[in-house]
Amino acid sequence: MTHIYGDNDKLVFLDEDAQASESGLSEKFWNVLVVDDDEETHTITRLSLANLVVNKRQLNFLHAYSASQAREMLLHHGSQIAVILLDVVMETDDAGLVLVKYLRETLGLEEPRIVLRTGRLSNAPEQSTIIDYDINDYKIKTEFTRNQLITTIVASVRAYQHIITINQNRVGLRKIIDGSANLLEEHSIKEFCEGVVTQLASLLGLEAEGLVCAKAGSTIGKDLETVYILGAAGNFAPLISQPLTLLDDVLITDNIQRCLRQKQHIFDAGFSVLYLHKAGFEAAVYVNMTHDLSANDKQLLELFLSSISIGYENVHLFQQLRNAAFRDWLTRLPNRNEFINLLERPSSDSHTSRTVALIDISRFADINDGLGQDAGNALLVSVATRLCSFFDSSIDKARISSDIFGLVGLSSKISPQHINDLFESSYQALEHTIPLNVHIGLYELPSQKETGLEILKRTNIALNRAKKRHQDNFEYYAPEIEERTILRLSMIRQLRNDFADRKLQLWFQPQINLSTGNIIGVESLLRWPDGQGGFTSPAVFIPMAEYSGLIVDIGQWVLDESCRRIQSLTQAGYREVRVAVNISMPQFRDRLFVDKVKQALARFACIPSQLELEITESVVMDEPQIVIDALDSLKAHGVSIAIDDFGTGFSSMSYLQHLPLDRLKVDRSFVNDIQPGKTAVIAETIVSLGNKLGLSTIAEGVERVEQADYMKQLGCIEAQGYMYAKPMPFDALINHLAARQASTH
Repeated sequence: MTHIYGDNDKLVFLDEDAQASESGLSEKFWNVLVVDDDEETHTITRLSLANLVVNKRQLNFLHAYSASQAREMLLHHGSQIAVILLDVVMETDDAGLVLVKYLRETLGLEEPRIVLRTGRLSNAPEQSTIIDYDINDYKIKTEFTRNQLITTIVASVRAYQHIITINQNRVGLRKIIDGSANLLEEHSIKEFCEGVVTQLASLLGLEAEGLVCAKAGSTIGKDLETVYILGAAGNFAPLISQPLTLLDDVLITDNIQRCLRQKQHIFDAGFSVLYLHKAGFEAAVYVNMTHDLSANDKQLLELFLSSISIGYENVHLFQQLRNAAFRDWLTRLPNRNEFINLLERPSSDSHTSRTVALIDISRFADINDGLGQDAGNALLVSVATRLCSFFDSSIDKARISSDIFGLVGLSSKISPQHINDLFESSYQALEHTIPLNVHIGLYELPSQKETGLEILKRTNIALNRAKKRHQDNFEYYAPEIEERTILRLSMIRQLRNDFADRKLQLWFQPQINLSTGNIIGVESLLRWPDGQGGFTSPAVFIPMAEYSGLIVDIGQWVLDESCRRIQSLTQAGYREVRVAVNISMPQFRDRLFVDKVKQALARFACIPSQLELEITESVVMDEPQIVIDALDSLKAHGVSIAIDDFGTGFSSMSYLQHLPLDRLKVDRSFVNDIQPGKTAVIAETIVSLGNKLGLSTIAEGVERVEQADYMKQLGCIEAQGYMYAKPMPFDALINHLAARQASTH
């Protein structure tokens, strides 16, 4: 049937035209609009062009009997009209030309071809009008034969087809350029792949409905060999990041698998599966189709896929960079950075208690060193696998550091008992079966919001406390634990500042000969003023100095200051008074330690025998050979060596025989055991041992006469303690020495 506008400008159908589709416009025909106020012209035109086929398509006629009717039709269907046969004179002498201007300028339609027809030569348009408004031809109706009409229509239709092809290519290319530029900005696999589907649909004039699938487990942290839905649009969107097998459509899944297997496009009725690949990265793009693809469409698709393949490679690289930042390369679990993000995510249920746990594998370094790094890595993967199988998806898991794993989730699921259950049985690492022990730090999340770093810090505080426990292997965080830690760190910071400001002091406690009562030496004792007229106990700040590493610098200062005081004592006439200095293990680990001692002695012109180095048994037992080698060298230089607090460290007698010792110091705890009428067995044993080894002995912490007498009877030669003198500054020591010297004359 043929469309026609009646007197009321309403679209009606003429039954005699069997070529027209029911909608009046069809992509299977060339739509020709006849605009003329003469009905006979419409009839003649239709009869003259009946059964004409141009490039495998017949003509579909549309009829308008006035410029206003034609204007209405062009407004709604102008982009689908190939040729307009237009009468110049209708309502007005220039009605046709005004309609042309409306088509080109107002509607902006460049594609429809225009053939002007008029009844008189005087109504012919000027040449400039034909050029400006892109008019294909101009004919006088009486001169327009059937052959001329056919020739004009064929030429116009072909011109229209060429323009449409050029414009489609231009629009398609613009979409490719814009689409690729947008996709390159997307650093997310999901967003990129959704963009691919959207751009393809736009390019082909389809609804955005499709999938992008690939074996991209390494990118999204899943199984490496399973095909996953990386991105989707339309009804497929909820399946993003899920295995393709969850898609309940055998036709789609089979064709996507076939596309990836054959590495080529699949074009079929109702759908297409496009193969996308670049630099080893590949994907299958499934798109629902509503019409068959033309050769031009397929060419555009090839160009589009070639363009976005670069973006596909880039987005994978961006994703790998993100994984490097937020995912553990070995176990594929979230890493420390991502775990912090997980800790900051709000819970879906604010009424349930949640707990964070850190699990530290004990002595993992020994496993690495003993069995090799490959076995260590396999063990970590085994632990991660068991964590994932034991705790469901509601519990977030992570690998925080080399041998520490993290959990966060419901408190009912994360408990010391549940975690310890995981380590009751051994783990398999390559050919090795390895039992593991762990320490666990736990933190029950409070109701108020905290940052991920704060949560991790507090859980780590609990873990450090758990490592110090001897009975249970776990510890829950408590505020007082953090308060003590903060206080400790504050004191370390203050100690560092006060040491830099030279506020630390060196005091001296005299040591006397039990037989003569003469002062034969002093012990250098470090004092740290607390700023309130008192001093912080060495039992408190010395461990802090060791923990912070400051003990090496402080120890060197004590050594230098002691040598300077030796020089002052010599100049004051006390050449026979030796100065004892305590040495820590970190100082022995300094490869320049021996040289530094010798340099300090030389710098202050000290006689080496005036310096005595005191070491504890625990220092000897820590790294015996390092200590023995250093002391042998210093002993050969003339420096005296003493063991402090002897008997408290349960040292090995074999090491004792190899140490170049001069003196044993009996610990004050054994001296305190001396009571009237009782035997102090350990003190007696130490003095006897010293005598048999040819070593002098000195009793520490002597406060009563009976203690001094008892030690003297045992054969102990020297003593120090409050009975004789308390520690004092150096100026007070000089005065004390002078007073003792004066009292003996």
